[in-house]
Amino acid sequence: MAEADQISAWIILFMGLYSAGAAVGELRSPGSWAAMLDGFENNEALRFLTGIVVLALGAAIYLVNPWNRADWMSVLVTVIGGGMALEGVIILGFGRPYLHFASKLLGKIDILWAWMALVLGVALVCAAGLRF
Repeated sequence: MAEADQISAWIILFMGLYSAGAAVGELRSPGSWAAMLDGFENNEALRFLTGIVVLALGAAIYLVNPWNRADWMSVLVTVIGGGMALEGVIILGFGRPYLHFASKLLGKIDILWAWMALVLGVALVCAAGLRF
């Protein structure tokens, strides 16, 4: 079990692994993120399920992470958890327009987004590693 002062680092580690893994997937198969967003936009059940999962994960992160104003990683994880919970509510309430906006934001530069996600993922894994 993780020590209370390392929970934020563990959450950041797994977020970094997620970001890096998703980025590698997009770089290996360009266009998969755009196809995924199209699938979400056109499938009511998938949008609903995604909204519930994002809301639940965000709430769990927000509630489990210890709040320590003096620790930047603790603040970051709490903000990310709260943002995820809010995003889940938005997907549940405004799924189609929200995902349409996301697909337009992704646009034709999905490879650039993938590289940015990979850099972010590696940075998060390194930041977490410095805490252990």
